[in-house]
Amino acid sequence: MPSRRCLVLTVLFALGCVASCSGNDGTEGAAGKTADGGTVTSAGNPYGSCSAGVPAKGQPADVSNPTTVVGSGSEASCSFSQLQAAATQGGIITFACGGGAVTIPVTTTLNLPTNKNTVIDGGNKITLDGGKTTQILRFDSADFQKNTMGLTLQHITLIHGKMTPTQAIPTAPAPCSQGWDDGEGGALYMRDGNLTVIDSIFMNNQAAPLGPDTGGGAIYVLGSKNGVLIVGSTFSGNSASNAGAIGCLFSELNVYNSLFANNAATGNGANNDDSTKCSVINNGQHEVGSGGNGGALYSDGNSMNITLCGDAILNNDAGQGAFGGGLFFTSNDMGGTLSIADTTMTGNTGGHWTQVSGGSVTNVGTAVGTNAKSITVTNSTIQGYP
Repeated sequence: MPSRRCLVLTVLFALGCVASCSGNDGTEGAAGKTADGGTVTSAGNPYGSCSAGVPAKGQPADVSNPTTVVGSGSEASCSFSQLQAAATQGGIITFACGGGAVTIPVTTTLNLPTNKNTVIDGGNKITLDGGKTTQILRFDSADFQKNTMGLTLQHITLIHGKMTPTQAIPTAPAPCSQGWDDGEGGALYMRDGNLTVIDSIFMNNQAAPLGPDTGGGAIYVLGSKNGVLIVGSTFSGNSASNAGAIGCLFSELNVYNSLFANNAATGNGANNDDSTKCSVINNGQHEVGSGGNGGALYSDGNSMNITLCGDAILNNDAGQGAFGGGLFFTSNDMGGTLSIADTTMTGNTGGHWTQVSGGSVTNVGTAVGTNAKSITVTNSTIQGYP
């Protein structure tokens, strides 16, 4: 990707203001007016860029021949019912809502087809607003790491999405786990699908606030065959029990030139299986702890790799007694690798540890909790990194 030039643009967040960038590659930042009067003007990381460049599949999809165009040229013509019909059909979705920024309230979750690829391009003008009541998008395939189809979101903003949990953990005294077993993905939930996010903003989205195995304030992806790719995007003010911004379970995660600020994992006590501390069975375990891992990013699974390149991960919080304010990454079989390059990771809170099978990096600092096969860190500023 060509180098990015920083502009003095403002992204108004409920938790504070973050400066951002627009690209000189013809893709300006996503824009829109929020429901509470703020203005979102761009996405991306103003602190640096990935010197190795972005993979080819991280370039914006061609939307010159859309399957559906939502709207007929005016703001009033862009209705939720049109968007819902377009999302149900899938394919390439664009918008014709006039020349200004437009917010479309999402009152019912948009369920995407799982047997075809879908691209939603907001043209740097569209905001989808869940109204603090509704999960915005859902791609829910019944299989696991088999589907080759998926979703691309580009030049769009998703705000105020909320996934309300319904499956309460059996009542038991602490330190047995409290909270919920479901409620993942405040703005987007994906199972058995592949996700690409380019030049987009996720702000003030919320998933289940408590529970050891739930999370993904903005995004949660389960069992993806080809993984998750995030490019030039901003995540701020999102929250969930684990994975304040993005949660991945058995899904590879690659993040380029993106900003994560003021996200929070709101659970506590982390997650453990300990029959000496809890006699009650939940999810087939004597579960102890109620989440709180991964203030910004969370990844769990066998032989899953993580790449962070050109990112800023700032002022995110893990929960009390939990780990990885910036990143929680556990490779259960110690087969996954962690690569961090050209990245700033500072101001994050939470516990930390580093356990690796090999390589020269044996301590990746105080913003990360990880089990990994190996870790590489190049040209990066990471809090507590030796």
